[in-house]
Amino acid sequence: MTHDYALLRRLSEAAGVPGREDRVRELIRSELGALAEHARTDAMGNLIVDVPGPESAPLVMVSAHMDEIGFVVRHVDDQGFLRVQNLGGFDVRNLFARLVTVHVRHGEPRTGVLNPGVKPLHIASPEDRKKIPEMADFVVDLGLPAETVKAEVRVGDMVTLQQTFQDLGDVVVGKALDDRVGCWILLEALRRLETPAVRLAAVFSVQEEVGRRGAITSAFSVAPDVGIALDTTLAVDTPGTKPDQAVTRLGAGAAIKVSDSSTISHGWLVDRLADLAEANGIAHQFEVLPLGGTDAGAIQRSRGGVASGTLSTPSRYVHTVTEMVAKSDLEAGVALLVRFLSAPGAAVAPTTA
Repeated sequence: MTHDYALLRRLSEAAGVPGREDRVRELIRSELGALAEHARTDAMGNLIVDVPGPESAPLVMVSAHMDEIGFVVRHVDDQGFLRVQNLGGFDVRNLFARLVTVHVRHGEPRTGVLNPGVKPLHIASPEDRKKIPEMADFVVDLGLPAETVKAEVRVGDMVTLQQTFQDLGDVVVGKALDDRVGCWILLEALRRLETPAVRLAAVFSVQEEVGRRGAITSAFSVAPDVGIALDTTLAVDTPGTKPDQAVTRLGAGAAIKVSDSSTISHGWLVDRLADLAEANGIAHQFEVLPLGGTDAGAIQRSRGGVASGTLSTPSRYVHTVTEMVAKSDLEAGVALLVRFLSAPGAAVAPTTA
């Protein structure tokens, strides 16, 4: 079975900031095939797919988040310029001179230009040129009369960065690969999962970028025995960074997370994933992330605690619109997840005295 990179393109280019994941959710639902009858949407907006398995098998929750970092309109001024509120963490150095889409409530989406409200180089003083604008300085210019903007745009409208998905052969580049690659891996795994050894709740979660909110509520309702998050991680194997700061390397395989700032993965899960990867010749590496978190942080803390870990996809240029991931790493992630869900006893915690 070939891997569906056309689907990854559609997922990448779909718009869905935290709290506005509807389009992504419906795209994923349309790709579920026969499993669609087992899918449900909860009050938060999470899409949960229940996959039956052996009656006495552990219940495993695998979560990938649908939302992307983006903005909502917070103010429309008298000249028709839009001020925006970011949803998720941006490095403002990556936001200059970007095209954005303003998803108005009625009518066709509008394209605008995102720029900070600062003096251009030609009239800026040396001091001005050294300043790095803050998020509050950025405005969206739709190039329309103020009265048209005020008639079409309202506070709360979603704003997303524009970027077409690019398949460069060995790698793909695009926006929102954090975490549409996780959604893609989960969909690809569901297509390949012939005989699950577990009972599975495949969760496509909401609002991860603003505090893992969808995973908090879905983990509580699902009440899993084991949790696995699918997400991206840093691959800082690029100029300007010391080798020990790379975290992971592009093309070196799926990353088995040891820890991040929200989770210390259960050791037996790390070992189990590594053993399966080694036994099946699946390229893998280990990840220690100094700052950042995934849905596993929410799952692990649910109810009385859940054995949890993360399977990550190395990504260069995270939280930009040119995130880069290697196809070989993506395919390794699919293969390892399928093996984990298919191998008898893989999701069973070792007994302790």
